[in-house]
Amino acid sequence: MSRTEDGEGAAVRAQDTAASWGDLVHYWYAAARAEDLGKRPLGRVVLGVRVVLWRDADGRARAHRDRCLHRNARLSEGVVVDGCLACPYHGWTYRGDGQVAGVPSLGPAEAAPSLTLPSFPVREEGGLIWVWVGPRAPTEPELAGRRPFPMPHWDEPGWGAYYMVTRFDNGVTHLVENFMDVPHTVFVHRGWFRTRASRATPIVVERTADSVLVTYDRPDDAIGWSDKLMNPRGLPLTHTDKFYAPNHTRVDYLWGAPEAPERAFVITSTCTPVSREQTEVFTLISFKLGAWNTLARLWLPPYTRKVIGQDVAIMKNQGDNLRHHGDVDAIAGFHGTSADWLHEDIEALRAHAQWPVGPGPEPRVRRTVIWV
Repeated sequence: MSRTEDGEGAAVRAQDTAASWGDLVHYWYAAARAEDLGKRPLGRVVLGVRVVLWRDADGRARAHRDRCLHRNARLSEGVVVDGCLACPYHGWTYRGDGQVAGVPSLGPAEAAPSLTLPSFPVREEGGLIWVWVGPRAPTEPELAGRRPFPMPHWDEPGWGAYYMVTRFDNGVTHLVENFMDVPHTVFVHRGWFRTRASRATPIVVERTADSVLVTYDRPDDAIGWSDKLMNPRGLPLTHTDKFYAPNHTRVDYLWGAPEAPERAFVITSTCTPVSREQTEVFTLISFKLGAWNTLARLWLPPYTRKVIGQDVAIMKNQGDNLRHHGDVDAIAGFHGTSADWLHEDIEALRAHAQWPVGPGPEPRVRRTVIWV
């Protein structure tokens, strides 16, 4: 194989990535929280591709294939020296553009070889580091139409916000369905997020060209024991769940007028596939609780970590069973009712995002009633 790493083997692996994930490779994916990318490099896996993240001398985030050109060691286990990324094996260093900067074993008299480490486009937005790991650079239309997902209320006056990063043993389709699913909350999160009341809740499920929007008509709904802290005045609640293709969800609880809520609790998740069986989820918890914002920053993280931990467990339950039966990506064997219409719409949009052949699923609006 060529010493440049961009040889035939690398090309085949890039083609395998494209063949496996289809058009899903042509999107931005969250790889790390911006605050976690400090003086040391970080190693991440995105759609099966090992990526090293680091900051150059100007503090700019950089992303490269996590594989030294010399002897293929992981660069993510190295260090940053004088604004360059240094390999832990023989100390080869790389500039921000991927060019080899130095080879310690050559000494000062001999120039470093003219080699370039494969790089990935990277952006820092909304408190996250986003990478584009497709086998080719994004086109201008793709950059314009497929920007990193806007994480709501991050660093916005009057709001508190924090990220949680969670590894799930399941695929993206099953996870976004879980995040959008209300009926499971009365069983998986009983007493923590919701308690079964056996009440009829009318819902509207709207599928657009690239989203699924669900509205729940239950203004007196409550979010478990925390409702007394989040909504002490008993204001009417507007609850909406939203899926944005291919891998983002947003759940809004708004108390008071929806267009200008007095209080709000928003859960936004962007899913980054590590493999078909594992997913890294970056969850932004945004809250607007007035004078309680400072106190909420103390009690909300352990509360939300408990709830997400319960989702981790049930997603592992499902994921393990799918793997046991050899159908990790299975949805054809699922059976459902009108309470699962939103899942049908998510699955249709996800399938079209991955393999965009012909026209996409037609927009539609359906109404039904669920009991929770």
